[in-house]
Amino acid sequence: MHKQEAENYLHQKVEDGELVSPVLPEGVKNYLIDIDGTICEDIPNEEPERMETAKLFPDALQTCNRWFEEGHLICFFTSRIEAHREVTEKWLKKHKFKYHSLLMGKPRGGNYHWIDNHLVKATKYNGKFTDLINKEKTIQVFDDDSND
Repeated sequence: MHKQEAENYLHQKVEDGELVSPVLPEGVKNYLIDIDGTICEDIPNEEPERMETAKLFPDALQTCNRWFEEGHLICFFTSRIEAHREVTEKWLKKHKFKYHSLLMGKPRGGNYHWIDNHLVKATKYNGKFTDLINKEKTIQVFDDDSND
């Protein structure tokens, strides 16, 4: 899915005369992918100049670009601050990453616990970027008094 098509899905949606949050078509995933330590070596915010020569993880490039070509949305996000956007975009372009958006200013520190009104699936990067597989794991959820 190219940028214009993605934009069309992600903007105003009206149901029963009310604006509602857009929902992607069945089968389209909205990948939010961290940069440092996930698609390239880990570069701390305090040394942004190192981003220019950051080592690429080739398996991440191949996988992310394939997901893009399959029609999924690719959004890179990083704890880098807005002042580091230019060097980050330059690096992504140099390595030919295909993506739809780049979010700066993700909270630092790890141990993330994402709470959202939409289903969120999380995958921890452990050194190898591959296709995703299904595994059953125990997760934490809110107690909504249901028995499922």
